[in-house]
Amino acid sequence: MGSGQVTSTSELFDFQGKHVTVAGLGVSGVPAARALHARGAVVTVVNDGDDARAREQAAELRALGVTVRLGDGATLPEGTELIVTAPGWQPDKPLFLAADRAGVPVWGDVELAWRLRGPDAAPWLAVTGTNGKTTTVQMLASILTAAGLRTAAVGNIGVSLLDAVLGEERYDVLAVELSSYQLHWAPSLRAHSAVVLNLAPDHLDWHGSMEAYARDKGRIYEGNKVACVYNVADRATEDLVREADVEEGCRAVGFTLGTPGPSELGVVEGILVDRAFVENRQKNAQELAEVGDVDPPAPHNIANALAAAALARAFGVPATAVRDGLRAFRPDAHRIAHVADIDGVAYVDDSKATNTHAAEASLASYEPIVWIAGGLAKGATFDELVARSAKRLRGVVLIGADRALIREALARHAPEVPVVDLDRTDTGAMLQAVTEAKRLAQPGDTVLLAPACASMDMFTNYNQRGDAFAAAVRELGA
Repeated sequence: MGSGQVTSTSELFDFQGKHVTVAGLGVSGVPAARALHARGAVVTVVNDGDDARAREQAAELRALGVTVRLGDGATLPEGTELIVTAPGWQPDKPLFLAADRAGVPVWGDVELAWRLRGPDAAPWLAVTGTNGKTTTVQMLASILTAAGLRTAAVGNIGVSLLDAVLGEERYDVLAVELSSYQLHWAPSLRAHSAVVLNLAPDHLDWHGSMEAYARDKGRIYEGNKVACVYNVADRATEDLVREADVEEGCRAVGFTLGTPGPSELGVVEGILVDRAFVENRQKNAQELAEVGDVDPPAPHNIANALAAAALARAFGVPATAVRDGLRAFRPDAHRIAHVADIDGVAYVDDSKATNTHAAEASLASYEPIVWIAGGLAKGATFDELVARSAKRLRGVVLIGADRALIREALARHAPEVPVVDLDRTDTGAMLQAVTEAKRLAQPGDTVLLAPACASMDMFTNYNQRGDAFAAAVRELGA
């Protein structure tokens, strides 16, 4: 872990008269355009789409005096001095290639929010990782709230960071979820403390390689002040800490599902304990909470709770607030949500498991399992997932466009497991999938929707997929 003193880059940027291009409308683009315009910038918004929603947003911005070009996100507007982009725009888009040639810097919405913070702005406790980000940030916010701190869960979870930074409400600290996309475009970000929960192949079509994906995730550690929190079970996260250039005195703090060593948080006989933020950590440990205080107490969710606790403790939160915050936390829908018990079989919705890493964590939480899987693979392979989970499987029901990839992995690594392959991608397929799963299941089993794939081949999003599963279960049990 580097120890070079980092110079603050959060000084206010003078936007007056600057020609700024905002790339993309939507959740981040509209607030960015408004904020820039309010600070005297000459703003042009470019957007690939030209649908009804885009036209509605464009009309609002044009009324302010902002120029909006719909259906043309490729051309760099003449005179552009800065681009502020929506996080999902890929770095190889023609707009950014043209900006690079012209020497025009590109910021994301997170970078803009960071630059617009006031001098007494709330510190950021930042969370990234392939899986578990939203849950961890929400746990962290719950713990900070239990400590009596004014906080909010912001960033990649739907609440605009710009709104949090520029709004009238004053915060003591922010719990910030950051995606790899957002981190790619946030060169100046310097968090109080941060965590990379885990690293597994994801969004490689966007980043171009696993190395580039990991490098963007690792940006979250740059300039950390108090703690770089890493996953002891995932060596790649610790490697990112070692490579980071942080402020003098910043510490590496691990979390583990096993017994923690010094400077780690972990689990001892069903108790979450802290050996990082205590006096004489070589000998002492502080009890934080019980495993039963975490909802649900699945292994990967315990890991999320430990990561959240580490960030909260780095901020000086007392142990009692960790316990109270975890007890108060309730997970979002479609994250290992127990739907019903029917004839001795549990039905669990983890539609949010949209990649293999998330599905593996979900599958590790139950045994035996009838697994409902499939959808859009996004370039993923399934051999490792199936090989590691094979012994837990009672049966598998496959749905979605790329189900053949999972079927082939099952044939290679779990040939004895019965597989039902549903050759349909309509939304009604979920009722048939749940019906087939019920036929395969025995009392004591869990029917688990953990698709390991994205949902857009059949559904609007993973929420709709999870709702369809829950509705099918209820119809089955009626």
